[in-house]
Amino acid sequence: MNLHDWIDELCDALDIDAEVDEALVLDLARDAAHNVQRAAAPITTYLLGFAAAAHSASPDRVEQLAGAASALADSWDRPADAGDPDDVDDEIPDDHLVDHTGDRYEA
Repeated sequence: MNLHDWIDELCDALDIDAEVDEALVLDLARDAAHNVQRAAAPITTYLLGFAAAAHSASPDRVEQLAGAASALADSWDRPADAGDPDDVDDEIPDDHLVDHTGDRYEA
């Protein structure tokens, strides 16, 4: 079974009718895997599909979205093991003995 057959069978299993530009998706996955980290490849391609569905994107628009994602991956300059600069490593106080029954929380 080749990739095109797999895609046809998968679309049937997922009950969707979709035309897939295999090369576009694979190129995007490669860019994400090589420039960000391996785990970024499936997440990136999933989000491309999500964006395409959310925008009811035409094939040309999917190419634009993939191009934007690929450009982001190509310009990614953070090592895979770099911490998030917005994360704060403040110590969290141990308040397990405090009664929070009447506390109110705002969303």
